[in-house]
Amino acid sequence: MPPKTSTKAGKGGKGDSKAKWSKGKVRDKLNNMVLFDKATYEKLYKEVITYKLITPSVVSERLKVRASLAKQGLRELLAKGMIKCVVHHGGQLVYTRCTKADDTIVE
Repeated sequence: MPPKTSTKAGKGGKGDSKAKWSKGKVRDKLNNMVLFDKATYEKLYKEVITYKLITPSVVSERLKVRASLAKQGLRELLAKGMIKCVVHHGGQLVYTRCTKADDTIVE
């Protein structure tokens, strides 16, 4: 009986390849504004006060501004009585629009 030859020599190292790791999910980089320009500032006063649910994250997403800038804009609208605060729990702020029937501002 002839001696058995090694099968590893014939493969050329294919069996011992390293595991290839995926890069994971890649998120798109947001390029949100850090200051209001005139058009966005007008949009804040015209559109945001018509939303039923207003949070800094909603404003940030729709107006393409940073969340810190959205918070400042919402504080300004609240001070002028254009929106009213519903919930202020920890860092989460929830506002809603002021209707004609609601003359009181809840803080």
